[in-house]
Amino acid sequence: MADAVSTPQSEYIQHHLVQLNSLGHPQHHIVNFNVVNYDSLFWSILTGVIVLYFLWRASRRATTDVPGRFQMAVEMLAGMVAEEAKSIIPNETTRKFAAPLALTIFIWISLMNALDLVPVDLMGAIFRVTGLGATHGDPLYYHRILPTADLNVPMGMSLGVLVLMLYYGVKIKHFSGWAKELFTAPFHAHGVGAIVLAPFNFLLNIIEYVAKCVSLGMRLFGNMYAGELLFLLIALLGGAWTGFNGTSMGLAVGHILAGSAWAIFHILIVLLQAYIFMMLTLVYIGLAHEGH
Repeated sequence: MADAVSTPQSEYIQHHLVQLNSLGHPQHHIVNFNVVNYDSLFWSILTGVIVLYFLWRASRRATTDVPGRFQMAVEMLAGMVAEEAKSIIPNETTRKFAAPLALTIFIWISLMNALDLVPVDLMGAIFRVTGLGATHGDPLYYHRILPTADLNVPMGMSLGVLVLMLYYGVKIKHFSGWAKELFTAPFHAHGVGAIVLAPFNFLLNIIEYVAKCVSLGMRLFGNMYAGELLFLLIALLGGAWTGFNGTSMGLAVGHILAGSAWAIFHILIVLLQAYIFMMLTLVYIGLAHEGH
């Protein structure tokens, strides 16, 4: 078979979807957890530090006097999350941990997702000017700014939620009760029937845990990856509208003209995906308190 013809447009998209990783070259498989993506680590840790500073500063500036706009915004957000946690998680002790965790998750994912609103060629232009990413082989020639479009980040967070589900399941029901439930639910029986159904119950419960974990991470990854790809396609389309010839000027004008509408709509996706991840975290922790 003949080799596929490479076009400037396809090379443009492929270049922007390559991570700065431990391999030193583009990753050939989208799922490879042996690879360390340094750009995802940097941006996720940076946004996490910003979130922690934001919450720390809000707690330090809290006052019983007339609150300022910053304090009011944080209190409204914290109150909203606390009410959601109260309606989902029955155990008050668990809520004292889960509500702050959910608040942190919501702000953190929102901030990471918001990086998708940065013009797709901005970081590349900065790296070219500084000489760090001008040509192939430069340290930052490959670089992706959006951590949640890297499968490692959403799946890592969902694995953390899975650990919490298991922890609270054992803590609330004790290990014997939790282990018993793995083999006796959702199909209940007595005597020989219970022995026959035990393997099927165990398999279904393991599948349920895995499905919750995978779907939680894949939902965030899929939506943000698609949003990132659409930004790249719109950038190319906008460049074509302005006489695309591979120059940064054509792309810059195209971003402004063609990307503005999608960016405005994408703000809703940024917040919605963070809200969904936060709510599902609360729901899964709440389900750990319930028996079949």
